[in-house]
Amino acid sequence: MSPQDRSAGRPARRGPSPGGDSRRGGGRPRDGAGGPRRADAGRPSEREPDRERGGQRLTPKSPRRPEPAIADGVTGKELDRSVWTQLRTLSKENAEGVAQHLVMAALLLDTDLDAAQAHAETAVRRAGRVPAAREALGLVAYRQGDWAKALAEFRTVRRLSGSSHLLPLMVDAERALGRPDRALELASTPEARTLARDEKVELAIVVSGIRRDQGQLDAAAAGLRLPELDARRRQAWSARLFYAYAEALLALDDRAGAREWFGYALDADESLETDAAERVDELDGVEQLDLLGDEDDADERGERG
Repeated sequence: MSPQDRSAGRPARRGPSPGGDSRRGGGRPRDGAGGPRRADAGRPSEREPDRERGGQRLTPKSPRRPEPAIADGVTGKELDRSVWTQLRTLSKENAEGVAQHLVMAALLLDTDLDAAQAHAETAVRRAGRVPAAREALGLVAYRQGDWAKALAEFRTVRRLSGSSHLLPLMVDAERALGRPDRALELASTPEARTLARDEKVELAIVVSGIRRDQGQLDAAAAGLRLPELDARRRQAWSARLFYAYAEALLALDDRAGAREWFGYALDADESLETDAAERVDELDGVEQLDLLGDEDDADERGERG
């Protein structure tokens, strides 16, 4: 986890991965890209089937640009059924192509943001009014730290899909843009009460970070004392929630409490998405040795000698 993530309490930034959640409006194959988007409503290729043209499903009319390559074995069928429901407004050929690019964007989100962006932009060019495509592009922008673009895409997803599942990321983007009051206002909208359990946890983590930014340290800690804050639990959000609570306690100068919860975060963090191990060592006074750096220094001294 980067220093920015440590201080920000940012929501998990996982991207689309094949096999999504049918409740979500996005193009994430489970846990990823598929949310609201800001559509160019006037494009014929992005409208609902046009009855004046015989009721046929439309394919893009603009000249096809060169598109990034699809990896061997990627068919588009990896996407969740809910995403395929969104793609029904497209021709069969276009739907299959868009689906492949959404899968590629999901697969590359953690390893090659430029490539993920190319696939997401291609999906949007081919299906600009499909929420999954816009969410994929928004998630790439979010990972790149392009908060304004990410927020615009997420707003569009919410408008097109009617889903607020991206609300935690929208609140975090507002915070990153230096608008904490607007972020807190967004976090307190009625839509926030409709979020799924995991999304409510992510939202609480972001709001706690904003409270810490504003010096409201007691509120930052109190906002994380959820039923899910149970060291015996092992859910997808557990490590991040425990970590955020440890940060809130550390801000209150409760070093013993912070050490305890960083330890819980470390135990729960099977995917190593936090730097809880380093934080535990810091609080235990363990000095980290850069052995590789020492070898490099020795080699450099040898060259000079």
